[in-house]
Amino acid sequence: MSKKPMTITEKIFALHSKREYAQAGDLIEANIDIALANDITGPIAIQEFEKTGYKNVFDKSRVVLVPDHFVPNKDIKSALQAKTLREFTWQQDLVHKFDVGTMGIEHALLPEKGIVTAGDLIIGADSHTCTYGALGAFSTGVGSTDLGCSMASGSTWFKVPSAIKVVFNGKLSKYVTAKDLILHLIGDIGVDGALYKTLEFSGEVIRNMDMDGRFTICNMAIEAGAKNGIIEPDEITLEYLKNRSLREPLILKSDEDAIYERVIEYDVSKIEPVVAYPHLPENTHTISEASKENIIVDQVVIGSCTNGRLEDIKAAAEILKGRKVHPKVRAIVFPATQEIILKSIELGYYQILIEANVAISTPTCGPCLGGHCGILADNEVCVSTTNRNFVGRMGHIDSKIYLASPYIAAASAVLGRIGSPEEL
Repeated sequence: MSKKPMTITEKIFALHSKREYAQAGDLIEANIDIALANDITGPIAIQEFEKTGYKNVFDKSRVVLVPDHFVPNKDIKSALQAKTLREFTWQQDLVHKFDVGTMGIEHALLPEKGIVTAGDLIIGADSHTCTYGALGAFSTGVGSTDLGCSMASGSTWFKVPSAIKVVFNGKLSKYVTAKDLILHLIGDIGVDGALYKTLEFSGEVIRNMDMDGRFTICNMAIEAGAKNGIIEPDEITLEYLKNRSLREPLILKSDEDAIYERVIEYDVSKIEPVVAYPHLPENTHTISEASKENIIVDQVVIGSCTNGRLEDIKAAAEILKGRKVHPKVRAIVFPATQEIILKSIELGYYQILIEANVAISTPTCGPCLGGHCGILADNEVCVSTTNRNFVGRMGHIDSKIYLASPYIAAASAVLGRIGSPEEL
């Protein structure tokens, strides 16, 4: 590899395009490690694959179809979509076969199963594919047509993005989480502040952060417009991948003199829990501000590919232990995978949640996209740990969604209004 300085993202592109050097702005064709689709985007990708004339996918172990958006199926149309994935998976004899009882929310499932790893180049027909950057991989969302062609060829074209380095230093205050850091960043730079750029997260806070938190931060890079979010792999990454990764991880790091378009630094000790008001993730307020407004809550959702991991369930249980959900609030928890469900049961989190009058779902993306299992009526207010609060995102166009961490969501469920655990 060339001695010219490169970011970790540029190094991944150089390796996957068999070039000595890649730099921002280059148009390249690169080989992919994983092609991913779900039950909404997969059927379209399969149609496009069939138009290519190829009979078989490029690699049975590297094409992954996960039915998670409308599964278990909510109606006939969603059943047909899942059936399309199921039949293609078995017809192609794909190595990874996921269905009800074995599937999970795709962006939690693939890392958990070791299907994605450090140094990978991953595309998925879902915008939150950027989650896997937490492992030190380049991962990004693409359209179903691009994915269908890549399922045949094993490659696709890219424009190498320029990079913004985001440095988080200092000590986190109580109840401040990875979700608060990424919401704070989005509130600072805006939903188009990193448009088609790499967001490379670093600093002592990131280095000390567990994998669950890192996944949350990279998951929402797209909410700042980024092409990808990425974190350099380290000992915490390697420990997570140990006895999990199905392929040998490739440990890459940005060169010290790598070129960044911009460097943004934060002292996290000055950041308090964040709430993103309707109808954009950039519309951020501190919990101190939100608590004073007496915003009455109808529903609380804890889960999704952003905050449905074990640490998130633990946080909710910590707040809800010995307490009850407000009688006028519907609280729903959506663990991201079957393994997370099992561990939550073993650790006693489920008993705490159920005793608090929380409804617990099987893994699904359902409420996050206004699909099923928690649709909002007109004028209803939801505090959600998901990633988007656009108009009509979780139901009626006149409903309102406030994005927050599991701590704030759980506290709001008890209070019946948006508030902090400090108020309980």
